[in-house]
Amino acid sequence: MEILNLISLLSAALTLIYGFLVLNFIRGWHNLVYFTPQDSDPQTKVSIIVAARDEEANIAKAIDDLVAQRYPKVLTEIIIIDDHSTDRTAEIVLSYADRNVKLIKLNEDRALNSYKKKAIQTAIGTCSGDLIITTDADCRMGPDWLATIVNLYEDKKYKMISSPVAYFQEKSFFERLQSLEFLYLIGLGASTIGNKEPSTCNGANLAYEKVTFYEVGGFQGIDDLASGDDELLLHKIAAKYPDQIGFLKNREAIVYTHAKETLSAFIQQRKRWASKSTRYKNKAIIVLGVLIWIFNLSILANFITGLFIPGFLVITFYQLLVKMVLETLFLWDVTGFAKRRSLLILIPVLNVLHVLYMVYIGIAGNSGKYNWKGRMVR
Repeated sequence: MEILNLISLLSAALTLIYGFLVLNFIRGWHNLVYFTPQDSDPQTKVSIIVAARDEEANIAKAIDDLVAQRYPKVLTEIIIIDDHSTDRTAEIVLSYADRNVKLIKLNEDRALNSYKKKAIQTAIGTCSGDLIITTDADCRMGPDWLATIVNLYEDKKYKMISSPVAYFQEKSFFERLQSLEFLYLIGLGASTIGNKEPSTCNGANLAYEKVTFYEVGGFQGIDDLASGDDELLLHKIAAKYPDQIGFLKNREAIVYTHAKETLSAFIQQRKRWASKSTRYKNKAIIVLGVLIWIFNLSILANFITGLFIPGFLVITFYQLLVKMVLETLFLWDVTGFAKRRSLLILIPVLNVLHVLYMVYIGIAGNSGKYNWKGRMVR
């Protein structure tokens, strides 16, 4: 009985801590004011950089969206870096040469662990833009995407701007679950920026000054890790310019991409994302991640114990209830921004699966290798 009481108190403490964290996320999201672009004559030269590997099914649509941007062509440079594609990716990119789309082909003489960072750094070394904007070869965006980003940049002079990413065109229940979970991640990253404690961003929609990239040493020190061209670079820039990181809270700035079709592909993606945490230097971010992981671990541990001692199932129920209520409050605002509030009906299912996913990825993402674009990397 004493053990049950002790574990109940510990679980209550963890739940309370998680509650404070989520309420802080909600505060951070509300700290972000919806950005309304101002009428202006843009002056910023922009280089849009896309690293692509075996993307013949997607690259043409992405380039079509990029060349259709309502932003002065004379101030726009589009660079596609072909990362050793074995399909028609490079051929398709070359067909856009007359529309100011440049192709760079990686051609290093030794194997790398981080080809994407190599691709981006190579492009930055040759580009003419003052503002670097990265996105992915399987992404789609509206015609005012670029102008909206630059408008915020010229207004606030941020060193880095994280912009929203969302999944779309889901074809299954599994993909809809991913859409809701992904909005949670995007919202979390935005809220930490809103709280002036930047923790995460997404390279599918990221802008930063070229001069700032070089000021912080580019990818030096993190270039041996396959992932982290976005989040770890954010940490480097935030360490030097803690108050000059912005999040673009505007629907015109949303970049859209697709959820993973299979569980295996999803796991590999999330292992890659989680692997970046091994290089975190900001202790506050490490503590945040550990607390969230321990909270989810406690739910799983209480449930397993409850199969033998029924009292623990009651503890599990209350933890899940609190988790669901708090995350619904947070996601109510985030899904409203993305105009995907209908996804909230999936929260009860996602809440349970999220516990298993968090515990597993927290371990798997920090150990071993994973598959990315047909390569085994770490």
